[in-house]
Amino acid sequence: MPTDAATSTAALQHCGLVAVVGAPNAGKSTLVNALVGQKVAIVSPKAQTTRTKLMGVAIEGDAQILLVDTPGIFEPKRRFDRAMVAAAWGGAEGSDIIALVVDAKGGIGGKVTTIVESLIGRTEPIWLILNKVDLADKTKLLIHAEKLNALLPFAETFFISAGTGDGVAHFKAALAKAMPEGPWHFPEDQVSDATERALASEVTREQLYLQLHAELPYASTIDTEQYIERQDGSLEIHQQILVERPTQRAIVLGKGGQRIKEIGARARIELASITGKPVHLYLHVKVKPGWDEDREVYRDIGLDWVE
Repeated sequence: MPTDAATSTAALQHCGLVAVVGAPNAGKSTLVNALVGQKVAIVSPKAQTTRTKLMGVAIEGDAQILLVDTPGIFEPKRRFDRAMVAAAWGGAEGSDIIALVVDAKGGIGGKVTTIVESLIGRTEPIWLILNKVDLADKTKLLIHAEKLNALLPFAETFFISAGTGDGVAHFKAALAKAMPEGPWHFPEDQVSDATERALASEVTREQLYLQLHAELPYASTIDTEQYIERQDGSLEIHQQILVERPTQRAIVLGKGGQRIKEIGARARIELASITGKPVHLYLHVKVKPGWDEDREVYRDIGLDWVE
């Protein structure tokens, strides 16, 4: 039986689920990373970088805050889009708080108002997070907040910059205070629910986005075929970069194979930093037309197959 001291300690703990939702490029992943205190979600200037829901684990005092980083919500045009949007809304199910992140610099457009209207009628407390205030027109911040609160009266409104950290500590403290009483779901040193294999795929995909920018469309994904822990303590990782057309393969490879070498080098450094182990990363590019209609690819990414 637990001792009185153990029971008292458990009773003092708080733990809750926060769904971080919003339009593409609102800064959701940057915010989750800032709240956790280290990188758990990949970030790039490209919209829709996040493809599936991922949980970051933040701790503030006696509270463990489970942050569900979701794909950006947008008007889907294909099956893959529908799967990402379904993952976003699925991430909001069962949450104690829904945090709607809005790009304050971009203002209030049709995408934002559509999401707000979709939240009307939900029973969870919904908080409005106006992000990127360091880049926004300061005279319009209160106007944005008033307009959005007129559409949906939010339980709380915060003005932050996830990139600079401005207002993040205050927001985190408010989240911690709002978490219901209950035992922590993860060990104190765990920062994410992602497997190391999944993280390896995400890190390489991030480098694809950062290095190729607009050259490569969203017709690419990463398949981690092997993730081996060697006897010497290092990691051996074999990955396929799947693209739809031979021209895209040529873009990823680069002249004389220089681009893929650079992608691999930067991904390897990032993975070594995250895992604390030497990493041997082997990349190759495969042309697979229609990979986004392959059920196995959805399963590997962590998306549900949608009709």
